[in-house]
Parts: sequence; C-alpha cells; structure tokens
Amino acid sequence: MEEALANVEEPVPVVLERDRAQAETVLSIESYLSRQITSQRVRTGREMVARYATTLDEVSKAYGVPVRIISGIWGMESNFGRFSGVRPTVAALATLAWDPRRSNYFRGELFSALEILNRGDIDLPRLKGSWAGAMGQPQFMPSSYLQFAQDFDGDSKRDIWTTPGDVFASIANYLKGHGWIEGQTWGREVSISKDAASRIAGTIERRAGSCQATRNMTVPLPLSKWQSLGVRSTAGSALPNAETQAALVSGATRHFLVYSNYDALLEYNCAHAYALSVALLGDRIAAAPAPTSSPKKPAPRRPPPAPSKPHRP
Repeated sequence: MEEALANVEEPVPVVLERDRAQAETVLSIESYLSRQITSQRVRTGREMVARYATTLDEVSKAYGVPVRIISGIWGMESNFGRFSGVRPTVAALATLAWDPRRSNYFRGELFSALEILNRGDIDLPRLKGSWAGAMGQPQFMPSSYLQFAQDFDGDSKRDIWTTPGDVFASIANYLKGHGWIEGQTWGREVSISKDAASRIAGTIERRAGSCQATRNMTVPLPLSKWQSLGVRSTAGSALPNAETQAALVSGATRHFLVYSNYDALLEYNCAHAYALSVALLGDRIAAAPAPTSSPKKPAPRRPPPAPSKPHRP
C-alpha cells in the first residue's frame, strides 16, 4: 500500500476535467450513437468475434448472456481489447477521492484497488486504466473486479487485462449478477408520431431511480398498451400483441422500447447513450453483413474466327 501511494502527491488535473465532461451525459443520444456505432467498429467487432468464436460461445452458454451483448460491451469499453487506458489507476482514484463531488464512492474504489494489489492479482506498474479508475478490457471499477471478475481458463488468475476467456466471462458474470435473464433480449427501436409522443409525455409516468437515466424513461407497460398509445415498429407495423413489459426511452428523434434486461446494461453504465450503444453495436455485429454488389465482369471475348482456307477444287 505504501509503494502504491508513494508517488501520489497532488490531484491530476486531467482526471477532474474528464469527470466534468463525460460524453455519455454531454452529447445527445443520437450524436453519441452516431459516434460510437461506426462501420469500422462493426467490421472490427465481426473480425474479433470470429477470432474468439469458440470461447465466446462457451462463455455465453455458461452464463446465459448472448455473444452479441458481450461483444457490444467489449467493443464499447476497450475497442475489443485494443485500448484499455494508460492512466495509473491509484493516482486517478486518489484524485477523485480527494474531489468532494463523489469522494465517498471513489475512496471505496481506491481501497479496493489497493486490495487488488495486495492480493497480487496485478503488479503496480501494470495497474493502469481510464481516467475514472476503470481497469482492463471490461473496464471494471476495482470493487466490480473483486465481486465479478472470473477465472474462466482455470489458471487461478482473474486476468481481465490480457486473457480473452476471463474478459468475456467477467462481463457476462457482471450482467448475470445484475439481473440479466437468459433467453430474453434487451428491447427494440420503435417509431412514434409527434402527436403520440406528446400524448405519452403528458400521461405516462416516469420511473424513479438513483441515476438520471432511470428517471429519464417511463414506467414499464405491456406492449399491447404501447400499441394502443400509437407506438409502432420502425417499419410502421403493429407491435406484437403481448403482455411483455417494456419502458420507453426517447432521444430527440429516436425511440426505444426496452425490457428488463436493459436494466442490467444500465448497471454497467447508467446512461442511455451508453446502454443503447452496447445493444445496437452488438446487434450490428451479430447481423449478417449486407452483400456487396460487385460490378459485372464483362463476358470473355471470344477470339476472332480463324480465316477460312481458300476453297480449292
């Protein structure tokens, strides 16, 4: 512990700056989605899912969380393991523990990080991550690591930094531990007319909750009720005539009916921009790529006929 804190002498200014300007809360849902779900990220996701298909399938079966959701979080948190942060975790957490805005929370995370070091799960020079102290490819906060990180490959280490099986299993275990229900999906995008949106805003209650995102969504209602309120599929067709409970999440121009599994995504990061990005990115990765139309090759030219021999009687 003394070694870990030895070089922590003053707050890190960039950490405080990032804490005040998080993209998930500053950007609109539509702007955030357009930044995160790019063609390049989807292509990378498909390549990485194909590379680790066997391990991902094993983890999905073991924990009951779909590959598309695991890959969506993996992609959002560390660009499929390509970047998981370079800031020393202890210094970042000490800065946020000093800052009065959320000092109690980050003080607890700092102590959890020190416990991880004391247990020998990782050495101090390698303990680096995001500006907020999130670690490894799943970007776990230290307390989440202690509670949910998994040793999927059986080597007695819970390595969320470099071992793919441990990374995937830790993500899946986190979601399962926060209520993910096997066999159910997260939700669907829908269309709503301006008149219907106005009626819904004036009559349907909002949820209560400890974070802003849960207060910025409606209470759950059956799909049949949403149908009667004027909500339709993105293609304009009727919703399923079912009693499945769904809450409405709306941006400026896009709308989503979300089921109970969506709450597990909010537990990972309680911002609709983030949770929707995970879900939609995962769906795009899992979808079959659109066929590319290649220009028709011209038919091979036949060689000109050989000149006929002169007829000789």
